[in-house]
Amino acid sequence: MNKLKKWTIPLIGALFFIVIVLYSSSFTVRFTETAVKTRFGSANENSIITEPGFKMKWPYPIESVTKYDKRIRPVETRSETVQTADDFQIIIQAYLNYRVQDPLKFFQSFSNAGDRAQDHFIKAENDVLVDLLRSALGETSKYKMSELFTSQAGASVIPQLEGEVFDLLALGGNGGKPLQDYGIEIISVGIDRIVLPEDTTSAVINRMGANRDRLAERYESEGRSQARAIRAEAESNAERIRAFAQRRADEILAKGESEAAPYLAQQNVNPELAVFIQNIRLMRESMAKKFTLIFSTSDYGMRLFDPDIIEQSQGQLPVPTLGGSTSDESAGS
Repeated sequence: MNKLKKWTIPLIGALFFIVIVLYSSSFTVRFTETAVKTRFGSANENSIITEPGFKMKWPYPIESVTKYDKRIRPVETRSETVQTADDFQIIIQAYLNYRVQDPLKFFQSFSNAGDRAQDHFIKAENDVLVDLLRSALGETSKYKMSELFTSQAGASVIPQLEGEVFDLLALGGNGGKPLQDYGIEIISVGIDRIVLPEDTTSAVINRMGANRDRLAERYESEGRSQARAIRAEAESNAERIRAFAQRRADEILAKGESEAAPYLAQQNVNPELAVFIQNIRLMRESMAKKFTLIFSTSDYGMRLFDPDIIEQSQGQLPVPTLGGSTSDESAGS
């Protein structure tokens, strides 16, 4: 019993030591990770481990392992004030999605930030990606406010702006180091918010009003011009119609005079007879319909219809003579 107690403590210590050695000599790589195994702090192409599973290594400080998450990681900028091509100030906020494409280059670029992989990610995002994204948003200055915000669906240039920012980021900015040299791959870039400052909003509203006034004036001018053109065309058409009608009337008049010339010649043989025939024709045509004739009682033969004469005669109607007097007047004389 005493011998068992004597060997218990050393045995436990040996087991603990073995566990510590095994723990420091092994590691596990998940399927969402890639690992960089360094020897005395240096790494090469053979240091990259992409296959998931249980792995062995020499204990620290001989070898150490840094594991990077190979899934997509988001980065978002703070709100930045940028200027458009037509001198408007806007507040823009953008984001990007990236992942570690080359673990060896990523380790060599950011391992001086610390021993943890999280320290490497923080340095890459704060010192490289965020600064590049903020700088690339300067591409907004190439576009006008009316191009960024339109009333037509699909007419905004924001998708085009996002594409230009993406290309500029992949190149590492203007004259910068390409992100591929950092072992970083950009997946997507987007603009998630654009805010107009108060003074910009007022300026936009005023400019929109001025644009509406210019459009209204232009449309009125175009309307007046079209009205003048329509009026001129109508007057020209009317003049042509009047000229045509006048020519046609002259032709009809000439033809009528030509056809009437033989009849006029015949009537000139005996003008009085021609006038008498025309009067007879007029009377026949007029009396063919219902009509009323009005005569004066002073006309020849019309005195018999005078009510005063009938009353004075007391029923004896006077007989008119050829001289215009009645028979009673002749007897008295």
